[in-house]
Amino acid sequence: MTAMIFLFLSTTFVAIILALAAHILPNRNSDGEKNSPYECGFESTNTLLVLLLSLSFFFSSHLIFTLWSSNSTPIFHFLAANFVTHPSILIPISLAFMIILTIGLIFEWINGGLEWAE
Repeated sequence: MTAMIFLFLSTTFVAIILALAAHILPNRNSDGEKNSPYECGFESTNTLLVLLLSLSFFFSSHLIFTLWSSNSTPIFHFLAANFVTHPSILIPISLAFMIILTIGLIFEWINGGLEWAE
């Protein structure tokens, strides 16, 4: 128990020292390009169009990832568990999975979630 308390206190002490050093020591990086946010594939400007374009891109990417992970994880485990005992279940479940993903894609397409710029 004392080793755990010592580890906790020493970790807290090191974190406090590093936080204080970050605030006390001057920032020597004065390059404007390094301080600007990185926009993949876009010019580094501070216009609203780039902001809206980036937010739409990241929102649609997040939505696609969420749909994929929430649908594929349970289905994959269900198929892996039942493939040995019921091999005929692979095609209907895979087809249902693809239909669900296609419906989600069509829904996003109709609502304009895939359009990044107008």
